[in-house]
Amino acid sequence: MPGKFELKKAKNGEIYFNLKAANEEVILTSEMYKSMRGALNGVASVKRNAALDARFEKKNTKTGKPFFVLKAGNHQVIGVSESYSSEAARDAGIASVKKTAGSATVSDLSK
Repeated sequence: MPGKFELKKAKNGEIYFNLKAANEEVILTSEMYKSMRGALNGVASVKRNAALDARFEKKNTKTGKPFFVLKAGNHQVIGVSESYSSEAARDAGIASVKKTAGSATVSDLSK
């Protein structure tokens, strides 16, 4: 089963998406979008940018837990990962996004 982008509506009415791996684990969460069109553009941006190593920024939380952000060509954040227990786990998360994003389907759960 391929991965998927799940579009959801936040309590404030804005739209966001999660990219899920084939095992249903969330591997990337988007920023908030004011419209469905914006969210779908975000999905397209993830698909375009996930193949490029330079678009991933490796970071650490204030408590030292590794995570990553995926940025577009204009340096705007498209999505953020969860925090991981190790740098190796974070790097595996990046590899999962790279592998999954291009062929992931889109599922609208915002209704």
